[in-house]
Order: sequence, then C-alpha cells, then structure tokens
Amino acid sequence: MSYPVTINSVAYRKSLRPCVAVCIDGSDPSYLARFLSQGKLPNIARFVREGFAATALGSVPSFTCPNNMSIITGAPVSVHGISGNFYLDAKTWEPVVMTGPELLKAQTILSGFADNGETVVSITAKDKLRRQLQKGLDMSRGHISFSAECVQECSMEENGICSVLDYVGLPQPDRYSAELSLFVLEAGLKILRDRRPALMYLSLTDFVQHKYAPEDDEALKFYEALDAAFGELCREDINLGLTADHGMSDMSNASGEPEVIWLQDMLDAALGAGETIVICPITDAFVAHHGALGGLVRVWSKGRVSADDIIEVVRSIPGVDLALDKTRAVRMFELDAEREADVVVLAKHHVCIGTSKSKHDLSGLSGHRLRSHGSLNELGVPFIMNRPLNEAYKIKSACEIIRNRNIFEYLINGTD
Repeated sequence: MSYPVTINSVAYRKSLRPCVAVCIDGSDPSYLARFLSQGKLPNIARFVREGFAATALGSVPSFTCPNNMSIITGAPVSVHGISGNFYLDAKTWEPVVMTGPELLKAQTILSGFADNGETVVSITAKDKLRRQLQKGLDMSRGHISFSAECVQECSMEENGICSVLDYVGLPQPDRYSAELSLFVLEAGLKILRDRRPALMYLSLTDFVQHKYAPEDDEALKFYEALDAAFGELCREDINLGLTADHGMSDMSNASGEPEVIWLQDMLDAALGAGETIVICPITDAFVAHHGALGGLVRVWSKGRVSADDIIEVVRSIPGVDLALDKTRAVRMFELDAEREADVVVLAKHHVCIGTSKSKHDLSGLSGHRLRSHGSLNELGVPFIMNRPLNEAYKIKSACEIIRNRNIFEYLINGTD
C-alpha cells in the first residue's frame, strides 16, 4: 500500500480506524434541530458536543443520485457527470436513466482505496445507486456492495456476499418503509464487526422525510432508531461521519394540495405544443411518495424556440425562483455541460414543478402533504463527525464552504 492516494485531485492519507460515512437521505437540518433540542438523540448530541458539527451544502440539483455520487467521489457534478436520476439525450429525444456505472465519469473513493489494497463496503437502501457506488470494484477481492431493496438477489460474484437476510438476521424490508434504512445500518454494523473494512459507505432512503414532517411522531421514532444505530456503530472504534444528500420542504398549499407549476402545459400554451420538452430529473422507481415532483426541472428546445424564448415565459410564472440558460447554470452550480439542458428552472420555497398535470400520479401521497426537494432551498444538510477535527482541518473548516462531498476527506484526513 502506498499513501497518500489521490482521487479526483484530493490526496487521502491512511486512516488508523475504519471510516464510515452515512448519507441520511433527505435529512433536512430541521429534523436534527428539533430532536436535539428535545434531548431525544443522545448519541448525535454527543457527536456534536465532542466531535464536529456544521451545516454543509449539497450539490445542485438537490436530488439523490447527484449528491450520492458527489459524496462517493468527493467531486462536483461537473467532474462525475451524474446530474439527476435521468437526463434527455437530445440526439434521440429519449430520456436516459443515470444509474449505469458507464455514465459515472469519475473514480469513486471506494475504488481508489480498493486499488490501493484496502477492503471497502457500500450498502445502500435503493438499488438504483448500487452499481455506480461499486464501479471499479473487484468483488472477488473481499469487497461488498449491495442494496437493501434487492438483498434477496445478492451473490458472491455481483455483491461479494450472499444469504444476507440470514447473515443479518432480519426479514426483507419493504421498499417504502423506515425499515429499509434501518436494515442498511444493521447490515453495516454486522459487517463492520466481522471484517473491519477500511472504508464503508451507508446510504439510506428518504421515505420517512417525504412522508413525515419534523413535528410528526413517526419522524421522531425513526430518528431515535437512527441515533441508537449510530451509537452501536461508534462502539466499534471508528471515525463516523453523518451527512445527507439533500434537505426536504413542504410543497403544499394551505388546503393541503401540492403547490405545483405545470411547466410543460404552460410552455405548450405559450410557445406551441411539441416545441419544448420538460424533464423532471427527480423521477425514479420510488415516485409514490413525491409523484415525480420536485424543485428543479430541465427544459430542452426542439429547435424552433431559443433558450431566451423559454426563459422569458418561465420567469413570468409565479413560484419560479431562477430560470437559467445552460452556460449560466453550468457555471453557477458546477454542472456537466455535456448532459445539461437548454434551460434549468428552480422553484421558490414550498413550490414544486411538474411537466403536464395529466402525467403525474399523486395517488401515492394518500392524504399526506407533498414533501419534496430539488431546489436551492434543500441544499443545506447536516455534517457531523464523532471525533474532533485536527488543527489543519479546524482552519480549513473555518475558511472554506463545507460540502457534503467533503465527508470522506474530513473523516480520513481531518482527525488525529
């Protein structure tokens, strides 16, 4: 093994302890603020008191895939290329799902350490992330990568582990449940005790945060379970880092109905049907709790209207925060120009954007208020470590903006 190992322009030293980063999907800082003030999260409170805590910024758009890939590469979207859950191929006018490992342009921190002879583990709630998280890993060398969603399908060849339900001692969790996240943590704890890998990434799901606000008892119950699991992990003498991919906002009006801008319908009326294509990059296999509605959409022109034409229409719509052409969006938010739209549209707080009203199924909300993410309003996320920073990183944290993608760097280089 040779250190430091440089991955995406960041030099990482060798850590004396296993470094475990947890992405608490959808963990808006308001949850921790409320529950910590109530004294309900003793382990996280200890981390804040004895370790390090800050509010970090995520990547734009504030969706799951871009931010998980930023965390696992330590790099912005402009480097790793995953700008949403899918994007539009302007050559074919067909959407491309952005979960394939071939679309990830940057090396992961996991594969960089694996190439340097270390054992690494990745466990995610949603299988859509799993293949990109394990890109570059040779599973025959003792690495492990699987999702709780598809845990029954695990094999030694594909995942580095099999019979996971028997190994962990828990039943298969439902994909729409708090238990899906808790399974990830229990599996991670079991593997940590048995194998002590150098690096471990545990990525949860935001089912609870989409469904329940911080004042709801169900949210508190979930966070208390998370807190207990974090306490168990830290008993194994590790460097633990907690962050999130994005926050979460209530996007419903006073009557409880979603506050939606149906942008494709509006553009069709103003510029002509078929002249533009609106893509909601929050769309994935888990749409029941948000109906594919979020705070950012992308608009492509079919050729007859310009970006300026689109922006002129969009900027006049109440509830729109920003409408940017590709050049400005790429520059402002460190996006990948190759996969970016002609126009990027972001909503104001408590507002979401859809395509056409007829194309969104909101029946999955089941009477709950719409809670979603994607805009600038969900960029703030927790950034908490169980150990204090060394002197170099105390200075660094005071002088630079902390981003969720820095969590592995801080865990590995920032502690003594």
